[in-house]
Amino acid sequence: MSTRSTVVSGKATPRGKFPHIKRAGDFLFVSGTSSRRPDNSFEGVEVDEMGTTNLDIKAQTKAVIENIRDILSSEGAGLEDIVEISTFLVNMNDFGGYNEVYGQYFDHNGPTRTTVAVHQLPHPHLLIEIKAVAYKPA
Repeated sequence: MSTRSTVVSGKATPRGKFPHIKRAGDFLFVSGTSSRRPDNSFEGVEVDEMGTTNLDIKAQTKAVIENIRDILSSEGAGLEDIVEISTFLVNMNDFGGYNEVYGQYFDHNGPTRTTVAVHQLPHPHLLIEIKAVAYKPA
């Protein structure tokens, strides 16, 4: 089985020594992906003039899924090729907003899915991270 790992240009640089995506035969494994932009800012984060931070689960979820779409496209795949998604939420109270946006991209024929709550993610502004497995013959 052939393998290939890729750090995708135009996306935020991984915060460690790992690729955005790894092909193993006909399967594509997308590393945990956030709403982080290439300039290291985050979609779905606003800080007002008083320093109050507003985090938007819907905006972050959309950005994460769009980032995954871009990463998959580097291997000629798309969201329709995803067979499994694992989602990590910092707060399960955000499940409704996440689920609403998720439903704009996937239906009952989409990937299998697991959603879990985690204590924290690599940055305090992150509410969500998603990793995915896709099947796309080379």
